[in-house]
Amino acid sequence: MTKEVLVSWVGGNDLDAPGSAGEQLGPILSTLLDRPHAQVHLLYNYPTARVEPYGDWLLAQVKERLGADILVDLHTVKLETPVHYGDIYQASNRLLGQLVNEFDKEQISVLVSPGTPQMHAVWLLLCKTTFKLQMLQSSPEGGVGDVDVPFDIAADFIPSLLAESDATLRRLASGQTATPPAFTDIITQSPVLKAQIIKAQKIAERDIPVLILGESGTGKELFARAIHEASRRGGESGSELVSVNCGAISQELVDSELFGHKKGAFTGAEKDKAGYFEVADGGTIFLDEFGELPAETQVRLLRVLNDGTFARVGDTEERKVDVRVIAATNRDLMAEMVEGNFREDLFYRVAVGVINLPPLREREGDLMLLTDKLLEGINNEALGLDPGYKHKKLSAKARNIIKSHGWPGNVRELQASLTRASVWSGGETITEREMREALLERPAKAGDLLGRSLDNTFDIQELIKDLKKHYIKKALAENGNNKTKSAEKLGLNNYQTLNKWMEDVGLKE
Repeated sequence: MTKEVLVSWVGGNDLDAPGSAGEQLGPILSTLLDRPHAQVHLLYNYPTARVEPYGDWLLAQVKERLGADILVDLHTVKLETPVHYGDIYQASNRLLGQLVNEFDKEQISVLVSPGTPQMHAVWLLLCKTTFKLQMLQSSPEGGVGDVDVPFDIAADFIPSLLAESDATLRRLASGQTATPPAFTDIITQSPVLKAQIIKAQKIAERDIPVLILGESGTGKELFARAIHEASRRGGESGSELVSVNCGAISQELVDSELFGHKKGAFTGAEKDKAGYFEVADGGTIFLDEFGELPAETQVRLLRVLNDGTFARVGDTEERKVDVRVIAATNRDLMAEMVEGNFREDLFYRVAVGVINLPPLREREGDLMLLTDKLLEGINNEALGLDPGYKHKKLSAKARNIIKSHGWPGNVRELQASLTRASVWSGGETITEREMREALLERPAKAGDLLGRSLDNTFDIQELIKDLKKHYIKKALAENGNNKTKSAEKLGLNNYQTLNKWMEDVGLKE
């Protein structure tokens, strides 16, 4: 008897089947040949260019082997990862809900074999509780068969699962992402930063290493603290977030500071000392300026991440800790890896949950929102404790100075500048002059094109000229002053155009 609808995720073995010269069929085709269905609905998160040819191949194989025409409907799904329970649940639940509204439940079968174990688990959850659907499995060893669960999942398994993570599962099932209290300290209306907050919230729920990337002053420690507080290690658990500024520790002492030392291990080691990792046991360690760690320490840190074990400096006793690592850096670690300055295996071991914080200049609508909130905090908490302090507000011209500044130091620079202006201002209103004097202008670096202030000295033509001059000199240096090759590298039509550019920017031949 032909059933109406087969539902499944597309797995790697299915996609490999067309190129196997008939040696393997894959779970989906094997099931269709053994248990024919009129329709096949396939969820996938692979590239469409790879899945669509598989759909055509599946149609052709069923036609050739069974002499039947079937409908193959492909449903692309965007998953954060193929093991993300929330995304998998929502996609699977949505498709089954649509099909149950269209067909009788007796006409629908779900093939649970293809895909990740998380996909398999979600099918079991949905088919045994919400939808009560028949499940099939397929393997080369066992062939195609019904899924027989040896216990009542609805009665035995689901309550314990919900007891472990009740609130999280309900939120994921409904498609809602509640903002944990720890994230409410992050002030933004920028869609770019809001997207990173959503990622951070999801990462917080999973006990995985985290790498936070961003320029200095973008709020990396604020995000690290929020992730810790929203995790199972934070909040009411009482576990600590131990913050370590790796760049502030001398290279000679960094191993001792992180992993501890035994008495007599080196000059000045007068007693046994526990390192930051032991202090953070059961909680979270935040490694700020992570990219500054020396090569030897990177090796030791990799071992801790792999199995949680280490030895104190000068000791042979192995110690084991349960610590979540959140690392942060403003350095380009990908470039550091290419240059051999940072271990590739350590980078990929830490970069499991990655948060990329945008600079303030890219956070649309946030500059003045942050200005008002930070100034309010200065008035109410910091300087407001001084009986002689007058609460400050910004004049319209002072606000324009803030809007025109590039803020290369991001939120930290904004906070410091507002504090200086509040201290220096004699009245209740911070004037244009006081705000301008509170800014610490620094010379623009060669590549700092986006961070320059839009003050009275700004000249976009001069900026373009500087850019041209920089790359002309670079091209000539790399090509032995050969103008034809240099012009080609710069994307110019010929060396005559290069000569004209050189003349325009004041470079002598």
